[in-house]
Amino acid sequence: MSDSEYVVILPAEEEDDGVSALGVFGIIWTELSGGIGAWGALRPIFAIVVSLVPFLFLGQHFNRQHRKGLGWFLIQFPLILSVVLWPVIFIWSIFDAWWVSSGIVAESQNS
Repeated sequence: MSDSEYVVILPAEEEDDGVSALGVFGIIWTELSGGIGAWGALRPIFAIVVSLVPFLFLGQHFNRQHRKGLGWFLIQFPLILSVVLWPVIFIWSIFDAWWVSSGIVAESQNS
């Protein structure tokens, strides 16, 4: 055999194992939602969107942490006078809302 000759071996055709378009869509949906369904995949994002409303800390209320939301609501009044500290607590509340919501989804997935 010289250097210019190539041998091509084609694999035998595989049998159809019942793959359908609906099955493919189901696998893609499971991968996108992490296997936790539409609400489980969107819950942390929704918590972020809700927590973007300034001054109300709605992300904490959405995660059923009403005491934390009320506490941050009350503590913000002295911090509003400080231009530096209020944005810190606002950004932290957004992160906290996402973190707690992701934890709720993970916990419900493990149950």
